[in-house]
Amino acid sequence: MRVAIGADHAGFKLKEDLAKLLATQGYAILDMGTHSEAPVDYPDYAAAVGRAVRDGRADRGVLVCGSGAGAAIVANKIKGVRAALAHDTYTAHQAVEHDDANIIVMGSRVIGQALAEELARTFLLARFTGEERHVRRLNKVKALEAEE
Repeated sequence: MRVAIGADHAGFKLKEDLAKLLATQGYAILDMGTHSEAPVDYPDYAAAVGRAVRDGRADRGVLVCGSGAGAAIVANKIKGVRAALAHDTYTAHQAVEHDDANIIVMGSRVIGQALAEELARTFLLARFTGEERHVRRLNKVKALEAEE
């Protein structure tokens, strides 16, 4: 699986650790930056990950910023992206299984490295169930996107 990963300066360290871990687990990592702790604007990196997923260069995405909220807002502005802010394992897998989320967003100032690693693995291993009720709901989300 190809995974686009990105972060702002607040999430840089955690992004680096997650990228290394996921690469050792066989994931192909597409690092969208940032590449240091120098201050940057989170929309640039959230958009880069979102576009990589939208364009098919990555199957899923992992985003990290200070709280996760800003990156989630930005990523969800990109058509075809369903980014879920997750700080617990239930949300990490349920967002994929029920909502077909394709990006997980985490806050580096909210959770620690061990939990972030567990959330990323849980998210990447989860699969959309395809159950009729979830497909019906997902189609409603896609219809909202089409209104633009």
